[in-house]
Amino acid sequence: MAQRAVWLISHEPGTPLGGTVRFSRRYPTVEKRAKVFNGTSYVPIPEDGPFLKSLLFELRLLDEDRDFMESRDSCSRINKTSVYGLKVGGEELWPVVAFLKNGIVYACVPLVEQTLSPRPALISISAISQGFELLFGIQDFLYSSQKIDTELNTKLSQLPDLLLQACPFGTLLDANLQNSLDSISFASVTHPQKQPAWKAGTYKGKPQVSISITEKVKSMQYDKQDIADTWQVVGTVTCKCDLEGIMPNVTISLSLPTNGSPLQDILVHPCVTSLDSAILTSSSIDAMDDSAFSGPYKFPFTPPLESFNLCYYTSQVPVPPILGFYQMKEEEVQLKITVNLKLHESVKNNFEFCEAHIPFYNRGPITHVEYKVSFGQLEVFREKSLLIWIIGQKFPKSMEISLSGTVTFGAKSHEKQPFDHICIGGTAYLKLHFRILDYTLTGCYADQHSVQVFASGKPKINTHRKLISSDYYIWNSKAPAPVTYGSLLL
Repeated sequence: MAQRAVWLISHEPGTPLGGTVRFSRRYPTVEKRAKVFNGTSYVPIPEDGPFLKSLLFELRLLDEDRDFMESRDSCSRINKTSVYGLKVGGEELWPVVAFLKNGIVYACVPLVEQTLSPRPALISISAISQGFELLFGIQDFLYSSQKIDTELNTKLSQLPDLLLQACPFGTLLDANLQNSLDSISFASVTHPQKQPAWKAGTYKGKPQVSISITEKVKSMQYDKQDIADTWQVVGTVTCKCDLEGIMPNVTISLSLPTNGSPLQDILVHPCVTSLDSAILTSSSIDAMDDSAFSGPYKFPFTPPLESFNLCYYTSQVPVPPILGFYQMKEEEVQLKITVNLKLHESVKNNFEFCEAHIPFYNRGPITHVEYKVSFGQLEVFREKSLLIWIIGQKFPKSMEISLSGTVTFGAKSHEKQPFDHICIGGTAYLKLHFRILDYTLTGCYADQHSVQVFASGKPKINTHRKLISSDYYIWNSKAPAPVTYGSLLL
């Protein structure tokens, strides 16, 4: 397991190149091995300039490459793994592990110890997992706390020396770069317990365990008798365990209230050591009944050093959190719009923010708006042909709010304007954006007192949860429903 090269790229929208390579490291010895293993399918590592342009293009981070491109954006190229193939010099460099976090693109090219034609399955390439661990370790080192630019630059300048110790010759020994910074020599330390290959370092400091539950709710609402509304909840449980010892053991229990919606389609991190069979067999494909397993969901595991996603799940909640109605009628140069929103009584009425975005693409700028709003305030972005209804942090006691009015547009500019087939006629929509802290739609929570930690010292337990809207659309009910090109799960 080894890495051929590593890059850190700052994403800089609006600049000619779209970004800057802040750090790069190549491993010539690993590159020679790649030539031998890959044979005729070998593609060399490009220079920083071509790599930067190709990577930002593939990640859709270049300002001039926002239009649809068949080679990159077709349904056959849907990517869910953060592993990409980059077109460089007429050839494709694969696999490239890359992700964007805090304005920095972290990227590496793992060594594949076999031919690349045909492409091997990702699960068979052990260096990909090591690449993720290395990049997450660098991310944790750079952003272990809120940093100003000078501190970030200082840490970037330390990376060459740290990687000499943590990742010599492209082989990861310790993903915790802070340990390397403190000059801890793991080679001279004898451990009574065998050190696992996937966890080369250990933590030193105050013990603590952080658990964050994030649920994203998706919804498609049509307000039509012949078309059913759809909605779904997707949850992620993220953990960061700072515990001393080589192999500390932790057990986290997720619980539901009496009326909570059972968790389904549960996928767990490889560090989970065992699971109840009822957790593994709970599927959204099966019909819901009273016998469905409703917890507690126990996850015993040996945590890695970096922050990681303990598990993912879905849930079939009975109703969406916000029910909506949207109607748009076109009359000459005007549009008449009507919006009704209702917060379900079971949902926590305390938002961090809640907004409804109503786009009018393919038209000229907004010249005049007459409206009546029962709650909140309306902001008009004339040049963007966009209305944003700022609902705020709470719905009124009635839980129902409404917006109605007419929108007048001027002549369309001759300059290039975005054209979107999903924003005209029958495909006009309203999109909701909201976030609720200390709340999940399923009711899922992690009880601090149920967390079991088998390690030295008594750790501090931190738990957080939140609900976020994701692809929450309310379609124009006045026209035929739009064509759906993918399932709600995508």
